[in-house]
Amino acid sequence: MSNRQDVAQLIARRDRAFREVIRQAGLPPARRTSRVDERFAYLVRSIVFQLLATSAANTIHARVEETCGGSVDVASILDAGPTTLKGAGLSRTKAEAMIDLAEHVQDGRVRLQRHGYMSDDEILAEVTAVRGIGPWTAHMYLMHTMGRRDVWPVGDYGVRNGWSIVHELDETISERDLMAQGERFAGVRSEVAWYCWQAVHFAHAR
Repeated sequence: MSNRQDVAQLIARRDRAFREVIRQAGLPPARRTSRVDERFAYLVRSIVFQLLATSAANTIHARVEETCGGSVDVASILDAGPTTLKGAGLSRTKAEAMIDLAEHVQDGRVRLQRHGYMSDDEILAEVTAVRGIGPWTAHMYLMHTMGRRDVWPVGDYGVRNGWSIVHELDETISERDLMAQGERFAGVRSEVAWYCWQAVHFAHAR
């Protein structure tokens, strides 16, 4: 389903609780598949952002870019090495994850140029084989870089929190329960996740 208006209407029909946040947020974002030369840098950025507040992650990511001479690619990450990357503010685990990602791309275990032709599950399997990249990072990559519309990142706290706000739950929904709830939205779950994030934004803005 490519029409954003149709997507919003479908979500509202399948779950009336979303009608208010859809009214406030408007249509979901247009999604597109990124260029091949943007994909590696996005995965590196996602590694930086794992389990960090946005402001801190932005600062560290800027340092990583500076360390890489302004261009984050396979060569610049490998040239920097784990010690220098740690000096930019990364944990040892994240620095090693970036090196492992660069090596996977370099030797063809991660085929960024093929991702536009692969299924979500195939991309998930390939990307999560990198040490330090788990389902959350892979899901963000599928949604934001590959433009996939049916990603359901139940491990993202913002999505679980937003769902709980929309449905006025007393406690934050569990990953297991959210996985089951998402079944009714098969085909547009990325957009449902986006509306959950918007619900959190609006709740904090009150």
